[in-house]
Amino acid sequence: MQKKSSFIKQIIYILLGNAILAASVAYLILPNNILSGGVAGVAVALQPILPGINPIWIIDTLTIGLFVVGAVVLGKRFAFKTVLSSIIYPMFVTFFSWTVTLFPETTFLLDPLIASGFAGFGMGLGLGLVFRVNASTGGMDIPALILHKFTRLDEGTSVMIIDILTVALGLYTYGLEDALIGVLSVIVSGVMINRIIMLGAQAAMNVMIVSDHWEAIRMSLMEQLDRGVTLLDARGGYRNSPASVVMCVITQQQYPELEQIINDVDPNAFIIVNNVHSVHGEGFSRGVIE
Repeated sequence: MQKKSSFIKQIIYILLGNAILAASVAYLILPNNILSGGVAGVAVALQPILPGINPIWIIDTLTIGLFVVGAVVLGKRFAFKTVLSSIIYPMFVTFFSWTVTLFPETTFLLDPLIASGFAGFGMGLGLGLVFRVNASTGGMDIPALILHKFTRLDEGTSVMIIDILTVALGLYTYGLEDALIGVLSVIVSGVMINRIIMLGAQAAMNVMIVSDHWEAIRMSLMEQLDRGVTLLDARGGYRNSPASVVMCVITQQQYPELEQIINDVDPNAFIIVNNVHSVHGEGFSRGVIE
């Protein structure tokens, strides 16, 4: 029953993500010729070179062709989760583009910066929802996922790199100003993708404390903060003497109290703090759909 519920959630995320992505393309990218990333950006960039070809045809052709490439390089599991997107995304784009014709011609003509910013927001939101269930919308995010596979860059950064290359194509056909406007869309999209993927995952801080009074600090953190700690064996580089490092993961709101606890025990303690973008396990929520 749980597997069935998870499968239904994945389908909903894929459908919703593709719908938002297609709407952003049809209502913002194509009417305003925004040099964004994705197959829509390629279609816009190629329009001056191929004026007789409908951009929708380019989008549909690239979506199907890149799906085949993704299936070969990324495997059967990827192909299974992407085949739905490769079918419905062109359908959504075609449908939403048709609805544009039902409105007056100037309805969707916006200031380029506004169109670019909101297009990036919508595209990032749509892609993030699909990536969140380890699927793909097909199209130009397939090269991004291939880059992610072989370089281990996060998905948002990989998409941003591929999209910037797409915008660079438009630099030749449209010029510098339009290309820079397109970069805005790419940046907003990349940030949104990472935000949506991490949505629900709890941000935290990883604190490492080096002190001769590590035992007292360990007990104080467990009793007063109600957080577990981990002890790491270390060796001081100056004296080459054994040392213990207390590691504790806390919520961001707990840091002031933790700092006060440590200062009360040992004002000279050495504290290292790192922001953690996601943490799950006992005491922390997961919030990720698998």
